[in-house]
Amino acid sequence: MAYSTDSVSLDFDALFLPPPTEYIIPTYHGYVSVAVYGDPEKPALITYPDLALNHVSCFQGLLFCPEACSLLLHNFCIYHISPPGHESGAAAIDPDYPILSVDDLADQIAEVLNFFGLGAVMCMGVTAGAYILTLFAMKYRQRVLGLILVSPLCKEPSWTEWFCNKVMSNLLYFYGVCGVVKEILLKRYFRKEIRGGTQLKESDIVKACRKSLDERQSLNVWRFLEAINGRPDISEGLRKLNCRSLIFVGDMSPFHSEALHITSKLDRRFSALVEVQSCGSLVTEEQPNAMLIPMEYFLMGYGLYRPTNLSVSPRSPLSPSCISPELYSPESMGLKLKPIKTRISMRV
Repeated sequence: MAYSTDSVSLDFDALFLPPPTEYIIPTYHGYVSVAVYGDPEKPALITYPDLALNHVSCFQGLLFCPEACSLLLHNFCIYHISPPGHESGAAAIDPDYPILSVDDLADQIAEVLNFFGLGAVMCMGVTAGAYILTLFAMKYRQRVLGLILVSPLCKEPSWTEWFCNKVMSNLLYFYGVCGVVKEILLKRYFRKEIRGGTQLKESDIVKACRKSLDERQSLNVWRFLEAINGRPDISEGLRKLNCRSLIFVGDMSPFHSEALHITSKLDRRFSALVEVQSCGSLVTEEQPNAMLIPMEYFLMGYGLYRPTNLSVSPRSPLSPSCISPELYSPESMGLKLKPIKTRISMRV
């Protein structure tokens, strides 16, 4: 039986962010936690976080950015899906329960949409979460209107990543979320300058993330890591996607080359790459302001605007227009957009 609770761990009122309604949803592959923000009558935005993160530690920076928050909540009801056992206060998953594959995780998303009675949705994922949502878009093409991917993955792990993940997997299994595991994960998320060191002070963002990692159940993280480390290469299926894609990646992300590879495989008429300077993988936390303008112009292609431009109803179903917007970036934000223009042929 699914249940919901109104809960909040941060002072959302001070930031004009409404508290979520949290659901635990039964699926064929186990229970999934979903935190829902906003008006369910609006179009749906589905999010999926990176390894060892949940919606609070992966997306709060973006939603605490007032303009980005107003853009998203004005147009969407946001459904934050956590990987199994990654929600705050989660219990350890029964060790006898089978480890899910990436296909199982993608199928869970379809069951979540069915639970809420959702049709086609917008998707936003970060790294491992971006892979799961991309795979979901390939398997359920009619249910995805657009993809916003942050430092995404699409290839099978390189030998370097595979070995690093295996080391982390063994540490998680035998020692839990220990200091070494935290350092590996923080290196995955953030650039060196804000992680701190002998000469540099650790930033508040990293401190908050480090604290959130203490709350994770190590074996639950281990299960998600095992799924991601066993992922197949889905590169060849990218060109067959029939939705638009907006990709963000920090130029200091360890997955920067992977984002470039994904962009090379996607149909350039329907996709754009945003490289964020002086940023690691977790752009949603490290430089959320850099995402605002590209997202705004991306969503204009669906007839969606910030509250200051109410020429369309945010409650109307998403229906992509014939011409996608030109994506650009002011020099002051230090962004590079590739390609500069993403246009779709006019259809009568």
